[in-house]
Amino acid sequence: MLINELSKRTGLSIPTLRYYENYGLFQGVSDEEVKTNNYKNYDESLLEKIEMIKGAKEAGFTLAEIKKLLEKWFDNSLSIAEKIKVVYEKIGEIDEKITQLNAVKKLLSDCVISIRNGEC
Repeated sequence: MLINELSKRTGLSIPTLRYYENYGLFQGVSDEEVKTNNYKNYDESLLEKIEMIKGAKEAGFTLAEIKKLLEKWFDNSLSIAEKIKVVYEKIGEIDEKITQLNAVKKLLSDCVISIRNGEC
């Protein structure tokens, strides 16, 4: 399939798909016999990989983390225990961010109270 079909089927824009491809998350294949255009074909199996990319982005993984994960995930070099470890590490990072955000929220709430009391 061409990139416009890939875009329709994944819900990602063509510029996003091109960015991910340029970043090295996946590759399209050019037809070596065609010299007049630079169209690339994308395999049906890429749909699963893109869904993983989307899910990982939503879960808070960076593109660098996703790239490293995809390489190991699809060549089956990650054991189940290693996959679980990666997910738990991300959960830990999220918990840490939640703690930080709660501290900022408290600081801002205290600031509002100070403003209302004329202390600020």
